[in-house]
Amino acid sequence: MRFRHPDGTTVHLAYCTNVHAAEQLDGVLDQLTEYAEPVRRRLHRDRLGIGLWLARDAARTLTDDPAAVRRLRTGLDRAGLEVVTLNGFPYQGFGDEHVKYRVYRPDWTDDARLDHTTDLARLLTALLPDDVHEGSISTLPLAWRTGFDAEARHRALTRLHTLAGRLDALEELTGRSVRVGLEPEPGCTVETTADAVEALTGEGGPPPHRIGVCLDTCHLATAFEDPAKAVAALGEAGLTVVKAQLSAALHAEHPERPEVRDALAEFAEPRFLHQTRALTPAGTLRATDDLDRALAPGALPTEGPWRSHFHVPLHAPLAEPLRATTPVLRSALTHLVGGPTPLTRHLEVETYTWQALPPGLRPTTRAQLADGLAAELATARDLLIGLGLKELP
Repeated sequence: MRFRHPDGTTVHLAYCTNVHAAEQLDGVLDQLTEYAEPVRRRLHRDRLGIGLWLARDAARTLTDDPAAVRRLRTGLDRAGLEVVTLNGFPYQGFGDEHVKYRVYRPDWTDDARLDHTTDLARLLTALLPDDVHEGSISTLPLAWRTGFDAEARHRALTRLHTLAGRLDALEELTGRSVRVGLEPEPGCTVETTADAVEALTGEGGPPPHRIGVCLDTCHLATAFEDPAKAVAALGEAGLTVVKAQLSAALHAEHPERPEVRDALAEFAEPRFLHQTRALTPAGTLRATDDLDRALAPGALPTEGPWRSHFHVPLHAPLAEPLRATTPVLRSALTHLVGGPTPLTRHLEVETYTWQALPPGLRPTTRAQLADGLAAELATARDLLIGLGLKELP
């Protein structure tokens, strides 16, 4: 979906296909007709943007075979879909029954991450619509924090420098620009926007014209960051918001109450990591790596609210006593695209946890999932229109 900002800029809205599990090219092609095209039809659009997730195996198939790229591009065109952004965070196995910490491997200390991201950038230049000359890729925020020392940091930043050089060369070759955004995430070495500023502008940081930030509003909320301050800090540091992922976290205002803990326990599941943060009366944060750990007696203080990294659907309010952090999403979006000029041109709805929701909230058919994805996009569309953007055909 495309929108015209009052200043004339085109802003793109997509949904991220990491909600679908396929990691081979044939499966990716099937997703276009089984899910993405039905979502487009539900929204009554001739064209729909998708934030494409290409796992390692699919990316290698496409990199090794130009005919496969043409096949994918043809599939996109036939389904009325377009791609301006890729999700390069999960490398492989994101549809497995047990993902947890594995999603952070390989990290930016490993050449495999550099080579995969380079491949994605090359593929994106071939997938961009004919009238679009700038693409974006989100990637993990260097690494998970455990064992990440000064030497590992140096290796990671060195690889980002190498990536920036490859992106420069790619633009010279193709005439198309690709930027990569580190996506701050709870528990990682870059957890907050302040961490991103430090990593990307400190000594050894990569060139900011190529490497910026992917701002995920679920992660922003989980860390109890103020959207206005976060966006302002990135701007003051000269960092670009390469794209924003529109998502919402779980919020529990009174975690000391048994009924609240029971409600939270329904979201503790074995597939994904749900980092949880408690805000103390002093304004500091206490943390656990997962929701089930947070619910252990005494693990986190209960005098203040909790938030958990669980991407919940944007369009449907959660049942009390839990809430979604959609106010954080709205505030972030206001500061990103509600001003005189947009601070990012790529927006992506990223609720990948549909099949991890409690059974009563989980879609059980393809049609129900398509309904939910379309409803999320409609919610995001309404927010953008409310900020003065105009939906384009």
